[in-house]
Order: sequence, then C-alpha cells, then structure tokens
Amino acid sequence: MASSQNRSDRLYALMEILKDGGLHRAEDLAAAMQVSLRTIYRDMQTLANSGVAIEGERGTGYRAKAVLTLPPLNLTEEELEALHIGLEVVGAGMEGPLREAAESLSAKIDAVLPEEIGGVSRGFGFAAYPFAETTQALQYLEPLREAIRARQKLRITSTDQVARDVRPLKLDYWGRVWTLGVWDETLGGFAKIRVDQIAELTVLPSLFVEEPGKSLKDFLAQT
Repeated sequence: MASSQNRSDRLYALMEILKDGGLHRAEDLAAAMQVSLRTIYRDMQTLANSGVAIEGERGTGYRAKAVLTLPPLNLTEEELEALHIGLEVVGAGMEGPLREAAESLSAKIDAVLPEEIGGVSRGFGFAAYPFAETTQALQYLEPLREAIRARQKLRITSTDQVARDVRPLKLDYWGRVWTLGVWDETLGGFAKIRVDQIAELTVLPSLFVEEPGKSLKDFLAQT
C-alpha cells in the first residue's frame, strides 16, 4: 500500500494536470499516475471533498478550475487567498462558536457562487486529508512575498532535508496548495516548490537581477 505522503504527491500531480481546464478521461489519468481506475475515482472524490474545484464524473472525464470571484464582490486572487487562509486557520484550530461561525460563513459563500460553478467550493474553508497540513505553510507566505518583491535569494530546506539556493519568482495558490516558482541555482533550472513541504527558510544576503533564461517570463514560458 502506498504511503500517505505518496498519495499526497499523487493528488498534487493530479491537480497540476486538471487545472489546465481541459477534460481529462479517468483512463488517461490512471495511466499517467500508474494506478487503477478505482484509485483515480477515489482520488477525485478526495479532491472534491477537500474543496478543490472538480467538475465531471465517471465515464465523462474530469476538469478543475480555481474560483476567483464571488458575487456581488469582485475578489482579487490575494483577497480570495486571505479568505481561504482565515477559514483554514479557524477550521483547523478552533472549537465552539468561532468554528460554527466559520462553517456558517463557508455555507454563505457557497450559496452566492455563480450557478455555472455551483458546488465547486463545497466545504470552502475546511480542508480534508491530505491537504489539512497545508495550514503549516502559512508561516512562510509573507516572507516569500517579501523575497519576491525584493528579489532576495533564499535557501530553502525541504521536509526531506534537501537544501537548495533559489531565486523566488512567483507564488501561486490553487486548490488548497501554495507553490513557489523558482530558478534553482543549486540544480541550474526552473522548479516548483510546494510551500507546505518547506521545513526551513533562510534569507541569503545577496539579491538577484533579471537575467535571460532565468526570469519570470522564461519560467512562465516553460510551465
């Protein structure tokens, strides 16, 4: 039986595939992940239960997209992220009236979503396994944002104790998972780092300047 960490990695890989907005057959996903159809069906249900915007069903295929607006308010990506973070924190660490209030707020958000994406935010503020641990990433979000703005080099040590020096380029939030796009100076290439898998973050004394082949524009062209 695969470990929970392996399952978490597989679910993240599925999210990366699905978020292109295209329709993906379960058979193709199973082949890409080298698992059974039954496992893919279970994974899709797990993603949906965790609040990821999954559309589709067995026999037709699956797609996913992130929700970025809530009528009558128009929310920026950062505003939606802040709302998600607040509900995540309350859901993970509170009991009693505050948790009940967060559940009520989650239900109200669900009720005003556009009809064409109805239901995609079910359980909006409360992440189910295996993404409940993503709340551990909250401590790194602001330092990462500051490093991106300042073009500050970082040394990132992952939970498997691998350290690498990087140029932070882009912080993304999608479907419960934060990722950091970087130019990895240790490996000499672009990479995506899951923020919830950062064990230690060190700000290095040097800044970086934009260089051909290592810029955000180059990163986006390759992803």
